[in-house]
Amino acid sequence: MSGLREECGVFGVYSKERYAIARTVYYGLFSLQHRGQESCGIVVNDDGVLSGYKDIGIVNDVFTNEVLDRQSDGKMAIGHVRYGTTGTSDRLNAQPIMVNHIKGSMALAHNGNLINSHELRSELELQGSIFQTTSDTEVIAYLITKERIKANSIEDAINFAMHRIKGAYSLVIMSPTKLIAARDEQGFRPLCYGIKEDGTYIVASESCALDSVSAKFVRDIEPGEIVVFDSEGVRTIRDHCNKKEKALCIFEYIYFARPDSVLDGVSVHAARVRAGRCLAQDYPVEADVVVGVPDSGLDAAIGYSMESGIPYGIGFIKNKYIGRTFIAPSQKAREDRVRIKLNVVKETIKGKRVILVDDSIVRGTTCARIVSLLKEAGAKEVHMRVSAPPFLNPCYYGTDIDSRENLIAVNHEIEEIREMTDVESLGYMKIDRLPELLGDKKVMGFCNACFSGNYPTKTPVKVDKYKFEKRISER
Repeated sequence: MSGLREECGVFGVYSKERYAIARTVYYGLFSLQHRGQESCGIVVNDDGVLSGYKDIGIVNDVFTNEVLDRQSDGKMAIGHVRYGTTGTSDRLNAQPIMVNHIKGSMALAHNGNLINSHELRSELELQGSIFQTTSDTEVIAYLITKERIKANSIEDAINFAMHRIKGAYSLVIMSPTKLIAARDEQGFRPLCYGIKEDGTYIVASESCALDSVSAKFVRDIEPGEIVVFDSEGVRTIRDHCNKKEKALCIFEYIYFARPDSVLDGVSVHAARVRAGRCLAQDYPVEADVVVGVPDSGLDAAIGYSMESGIPYGIGFIKNKYIGRTFIAPSQKAREDRVRIKLNVVKETIKGKRVILVDDSIVRGTTCARIVSLLKEAGAKEVHMRVSAPPFLNPCYYGTDIDSRENLIAVNHEIEEIREMTDVESLGYMKIDRLPELLGDKKVMGFCNACFSGNYPTKTPVKVDKYKFEKRISER
């Protein structure tokens, strides 16, 4: 892995009228594709009957017109795009997950990662539960189902289950009569909802997905909140709200989210521009042009240019028909993808001193290749500026960093990294400046444990992404 892998994106629709609802979910998932490119799925509720389709691949490949035409009409539907932080990348682990039980049925889609999934799954298996997947999402589904047998409603079951599940989770859940959204007590991952002119409600991981289906943003779902959409309207359960300090992942603003999204009141684009300004203030250098690495480095490059006065230029053209570099299965494949993914605009680069702005350096291999592309195109100097601090710690909340051993900043000093990437100078975002990315919202809490090591929860004993597969193989 040469870079970071994302977590997932969730999307849900509740309509008053029955229609070809799967296409609305398709558009929403398409706008969330950046959050997961391994698999995707849609489940439709047609008068209480749940049916779905999911497969490995990106949204446009999985949901062809022929597949969409086969989906039932309905008043409710949920969808999911996945990159798995727990479990292998096969069709079984694709979401949403559907469950049938004595009181009905349920479909669930999850963004995040539980820190106690190993313990919960062991407990459920000892009670006789039989798991079909190796993802922690099925653990959530089983716990809710277990509570639903005793509870008066699906929302009560979710409320009770939230006392057990720990870590990061933004959920969309569908029963035969209700669409429900829920967010963990610390709000590690984003979740919001909006409304269309005809009264249709939309739930999504990011506000850009609301825009894609012409829904007006209503508000972010608060950490710990459960929001229920049904025939009676919208209501909330706040039993888990304001229990813990907020801990939205700061890397959502640096890299994960789309720049046209607004997360918890903060524009992602504006946050990245502010990051670039901070870099220009902390690491000034004489240069001729500022360029960004598409896509998440572009906004920070604009901010660097604005603050420094050095012209911004288009340094790379990105092939729009290839996924993010780190999705490739092998190092050789990732390096090949860098070559075909990015092409240098030689007129911008040749004979110039270049400031190159990127969102992060995780393992350094992709970064070194990009620098070499610039120098092959005739750059006199390349000065690297990174809008994230050095990665020093694993993430337990949905970003696929499950060990320290391959993180370049753990094993090398900054000067060594500079030499390894063949740049004339290197500057990382200073960790104490991260709150400035949030502008006037900087008082709100966020998680930066991957940089600081200050985790907002207890750290799990079992951290291996493939822990469930290994348990199976050991038996």
